[in-house]
Amino acid sequence: MKEAGKRLRVGVIMGGMSSEREISLESGRNIYHNLDLSKYEGIPIFLDSKGRLWEMTLPLLVQNTTADIEARLEKEATRIPYEKLKELVDFVYIGLHGKYGEDGCLQGLLELLGIPYTGSGVLASAIGMDKHMTRRLLTAAGIRVPKYLAISEKAWQERREEMEKEIEETLGYPCVVKPTREGCSIGLSVVREEDQLPPAMDEAFQWDTTCLVEELLRGTEITCGVIGNENPIAFLPTETPPRGDFLTVEEKFLPGEGENITPARLPQEMIKKVQRVMVEAYKVLGTKVYARIDGFVVDGEVIVTETNTLPGMTPSTCIFHQAAEEGMSPMDLITKVIELSLEAHRKKKGPLA
Repeated sequence: MKEAGKRLRVGVIMGGMSSEREISLESGRNIYHNLDLSKYEGIPIFLDSKGRLWEMTLPLLVQNTTADIEARLEKEATRIPYEKLKELVDFVYIGLHGKYGEDGCLQGLLELLGIPYTGSGVLASAIGMDKHMTRRLLTAAGIRVPKYLAISEKAWQERREEMEKEIEETLGYPCVVKPTREGCSIGLSVVREEDQLPPAMDEAFQWDTTCLVEELLRGTEITCGVIGNENPIAFLPTETPPRGDFLTVEEKFLPGEGENITPARLPQEMIKKVQRVMVEAYKVLGTKVYARIDGFVVDGEVIVTETNTLPGMTPSTCIFHQAAEEGMSPMDLITKVIELSLEAHRKKKGPLA
């Protein structure tokens, strides 16, 4: 671990094995470049498509895509066996998104290695990645979620007509179909007519064995950063009006592609209500350190759609806009995330809950 007077060695892990690896690369680079060098020594680490860790050189770090990096790893990077990671870093800033990075898998590995890391622990990370489990817990706590059905691939294959009838009677059209454990609108379809349902279900099942079919919400789409451990606070929410039926990955993360309005164009009392609901959802789900929680305001009600326990940290992402409203620079926010993470790991008993 860190010796007195020495900077904390922060390994920033990016890339990964999920459909969100290109966003992760942008997040990881931005995190690395916004580390406070008076406190931290940054070490860029790439998780490749086979789950292997590599210490990157700076020329690799600036490559355009994860495929470009992978093509050069053997010659230009240094392989890091899992059991050697603790010799290289004191702390891990997880810049990964999606499966195997945001869902408790990497968190469990780091717990076994005894390395503190950013964000929630194994359980809260797994819950946050699973939209169905998230909604079950929120519903039990009295927090509104979209009206939805969770349908397994097995049920769809064996009882398709029954499932189609249940969808029509419970939700009707239009509706939304999405995989349970994907982000960035991957595998998401808006279904306006009955004959569009089968291809939408097939697309969702390309990504997971369970999908959600939910009502198509019409209202103000919002996203809200929440930060803290025992006493979390919500940033001012951002309004994210989509150009089409839903926000695309490009609109969410690429500069100039989407519109992010911070604070959201809502009455002050509704802003406060959004913040209260998002903090409550954060607590119910056992989230730690920071997260971004998405939802809608419809007819004066706040409806929570999902939580992101490792929110995107690309330069244009809205969590930086929200932090700026509180007077925090990107470096300030990243420093605060590290400090809160270290606090959570100091206080834990067993793995971070």
